[in-house]
Amino acid sequence: MKQIAIGPEKKLGSAVIQGCMRITDMSEAEVDRLIKTDLENGVTFFDHADVYSNGACEALFGKVLAKQPGLRDKITLQSKCGIVRGEVNGNKAFDFSKEHLLETVNASLKRLQTDHLDYLLLHRPDALVEPEEVAEAFDELYSEGKVLHFGVSNQNPYQIELLKKTVRQPLEINQLQFSIMATGMVDAGINVNMTVDGATVRDSSILDYCRLNDVTIQAWSPFQYGFFEGVFLDNPKFPELNKKIDEIAAKYGVSNNAIAVAWILRHPAEMQVILGTTNVSRVVESAKGADVTLTRQEWYDIYQAAGNKLP
Repeated sequence: MKQIAIGPEKKLGSAVIQGCMRITDMSEAEVDRLIKTDLENGVTFFDHADVYSNGACEALFGKVLAKQPGLRDKITLQSKCGIVRGEVNGNKAFDFSKEHLLETVNASLKRLQTDHLDYLLLHRPDALVEPEEVAEAFDELYSEGKVLHFGVSNQNPYQIELLKKTVRQPLEINQLQFSIMATGMVDAGINVNMTVDGATVRDSSILDYCRLNDVTIQAWSPFQYGFFEGVFLDNPKFPELNKKIDEIAAKYGVSNNAIAVAWILRHPAEMQVILGTTNVSRVVESAKGADVTLTRQEWYDIYQAAGNKLP
């Protein structure tokens, strides 16, 4: 499994991450099997969030960890916080206050049955963020050994810079949607000085910012198109794309899932890919994408087959 060097300490993490958003309907035995399958295939990085099934995903994962002494030391454990969902009417808000951050991290640690998170990410931006409170929360969590590294999710360069004004710990990760069918981060860079839709800069050039500042991008929804609209692989809506992916998959002797992963990892930004699937067979297939290095032409062929035009 390809390893990605993260942050100023160059801490190594697997190029493929197991996302745990969908494990809530699994049994402990099934989660145990999933974790072991991940580890057998070099996937050692696990991503959670306190809002995934209102903490049930973390609690289930924690039960499996607790029953296997030593397992915690074999994995990199990450969680996110900052999204608030109403218990009764489902209203949604964001809260980066010191009180909320400390409360939710402590709750996550209890559910996960561990004394620390390797990484904590702020889950999407809070329009009412007060960087001084974030800094105080991070200082306390870091000094107590509860969080070793920090990052953000779906934030643009100026939002990160605002946090960095007071936050003393490096912000090492930014989770962003990126896939063959969600290419906004690269479209604007390809279409510079053009008037086509692809030239519109919607994220303040976050891709280049992350590369310049050694922020590792974690690509979520690697097989999805739109905002959770569905999977593009084997989807009759995208015949040309799937034909090209299948052609290249046959060349390398891997699945189309692996090629979708390899396409993301081929970018020199040295990203990580978060798998949302809990199907162990798909995990095995997808993990093989970390060992495939597409040619430059293959990368562009897939990009264009997805409906993108080059100037």
